[in-house]
Order: sequence, then C-alpha cells, then structure tokens
Amino acid sequence: MTTFSELPLSAALQQKLAAAQFVTPTPVQAQALPPALEGKDVLATAQTGTGKTLAFLIPIIEMLMREPARQVNALVLLPTRELAMQVHEQYEALRSKTTPKASLVIGGVNEKGQIQGIRVGAGLIIATPGRLQDFISRNLVDLRQIKILVLDEADRMLDMGFLPAIQRIVGILPRRRQTMCFSATLEQSVARLVNDYMRQPVRVELGSVLKPAESVELKAYEVRPGEKMDVLRHLLYAEKGQTLIFTRTKRGAQRLARELAREGFNAAMIHGDRSQSQRNDALSGFQEGRFQVLVATDIASRGLHVDDVAHVINYDLPKMAEDFIHRVGRTGRAGNQGRASSIVTGVEVIELRNIERTLKLRMERMQVDASASDQPRRVIQNTLASRTLTKLPGEVFV
Repeated sequence: MTTFSELPLSAALQQKLAAAQFVTPTPVQAQALPPALEGKDVLATAQTGTGKTLAFLIPIIEMLMREPARQVNALVLLPTRELAMQVHEQYEALRSKTTPKASLVIGGVNEKGQIQGIRVGAGLIIATPGRLQDFISRNLVDLRQIKILVLDEADRMLDMGFLPAIQRIVGILPRRRQTMCFSATLEQSVARLVNDYMRQPVRVELGSVLKPAESVELKAYEVRPGEKMDVLRHLLYAEKGQTLIFTRTKRGAQRLARELAREGFNAAMIHGDRSQSQRNDALSGFQEGRFQVLVATDIASRGLHVDDVAHVINYDLPKMAEDFIHRVGRTGRAGNQGRASSIVTGVEVIELRNIERTLKLRMERMQVDASASDQPRRVIQNTLASRTLTKLPGEVFV
C-alpha cells in the first residue's frame, strides 16, 4: 500500500483523509491498517511520532459508520489527558456528520459534559483508565457492546500503575471483539496484556523501539555546577524554532519556567499539579506558536503532539533510559529533522553514560568555554559561537 486511496474505505472517509492532506501512509499505518480493517487483532510497536493514532482511528471510523447510534461500540484507552484530547480532536476532524460522536472521559475537568456525551449516543469513548473506572463503578457507562478496543501507549499506562483499572475495564467487555495494542516497547508486562486480551494478533514491528529516530541529532553538554542555566540560556537564544524542555520534578519545572519568563522568553509549563485548563492553555499556546518554550515533566514525553518542535532539551535527565527515547521523540517527527540536547553536571554525567550504554548510542559531546568568569559561559561549539545572542520577544507566561 502506497496511498490511502488503495484502502477499502468509504467515500466519506476518503474525502476526509484527502481534505486533511493524508495521502501517503507512514510505515506503521501501511502495515497495521490492512489487517485492522479486516477485523484482526493488531499488536504494533514503533517509535513515537510514527502515526499510530491514524492506524487505529481509521478502522474505528469505518466500523462506526456501519453501526447504529446511541450505543458505545469502540473504546480507546490512553495514559494521559493530553494524549486523549488529541486523539479526540483527530477523530472529530475525520468523522463525517453521519458518524457517531466520541465522548472524552478524562480526569481534571467537569464530568457533567462527559456523562452527557455518553448519554446522547457516543459511539466511541476515548478515556484514561482512572476516570473510566470511576464511571463504571457508578454505572454511568455501558461497555457491553464494544466491538473494538484500543490500548494506546500500553507500556506507559502500565508504568503509571493503571494495570488494575485496565483489568477491571477489559473484564467487562465482550470476549468477542477486535483488540489493537500500540506500544513503544514490548516489555514483559505488555506481553502479559497481549496474552490475556488478544487473539493471534498480527505483529507490526518497525525498527528499534529502544533507539531515537535517525532524524534526531543528539548532543550532550557536560558542565560544572552552576553552569546549567547559562548553557540553557545560550541554547534558547540560538534556537529559532520551538523548544521543549524537560525537568524531572514538578517543582523543578515550575521554578525553571518562572526563571525563563522573567528573562523575557515566551514560556509556559505543564506538570501534574497544574489544572486541566492551565495544561490545555499551555499546550494549545505551544502548538499555535504563542509560546516558544514549553517546560514540562515526563507527563509531556508521550502525550504531546506538536509537529514542528525544533529542539528538545533535557535540563534534567529522566529516571529511565526508555523515557529518554520518548522525550527526544517529540522532535524530528513527520520526516523533519530535530535536535535533542542534554545538559548534565555532577552525578548526572554518570547517569548520561548509563543511558548511552543501555540504549547503545553515543551523544556528541559539546564544549563549554569557562574562561570568562565575569560573563555568562559561552558555548563555542558548532554554530552557537557565531550567533548573536538576542532574547526572544515578549514576557507572556502561563
């Protein structure tokens, strides 16, 4: 399959795909869609940013166009609110007027609208496991007619402790259903899910899921204590595109975002203690280009879909090597080139080398000139030395 037009899709969906300029499928879409449209179970592992969302939404839309309204026929489970909202947005953009609406079931927002959406005839529920389990316990949702179940970012859901909720949810679904599981990695815990919930799934595996995409340029800055902020500042001055900065803790994200805003950067932040409206504002502002810098914890390492992130910066290294893959996967997407930099000091240097050893990769080491003690440290490697360090305009902050 080289184009979506070759798939046995309805005319309405073909028109929607064409209008959205979806012409050539990505490799994961090309391999997953044919068996999925035949009703087979699909187990797919691939790097982030490979187009997995469309690989399960297209079969769901095709099925819902044939099913009666006013009952839930499809369920998509995801680890984060942000990812759920983006899947919902994509579904609404592709469905026709005669296709049932989707209901978003997530925490952090008023549940009244979510309950109403289910009651008026949602054909698809897109949910995080915790909130959906709550709805089930209160008899607010009927999942006995589910025909398609999707477990998206399955490994991340298990990492976040959602296994009990998933088990309870899947336990009440019809045994005769189609199940699609998408995961960046196929760990033992995910393999158990596959054995328990899938029937002879078609296996789709694309490249190494434990290596960053080749489109991402990896760099590392080993600096002395107290130099981290100087190096980060210079990297931001030099970067023309949007930059996503990761910290390890919520407090670290808040402290760093406030510091950057004080220095005049268009900075926003996302972490678990922010309200859903604050997280929505920060993410939409970053997607629309109103914020050039987004500071985030690992809550954004998988639930963030922005096609033109130019630079990912690890201000703090992640706890796990796999999270490094997901972080840097936010750049270099959709065929674009990206850059990922890690700024490390002290014991973090050892952590960086452990990540390299685990992932079997080597990041390019960048040098820092510390000769001028009365001035900010100057990054003098590659293009950074020749650029004029001019602050970005504006002081907007969320």
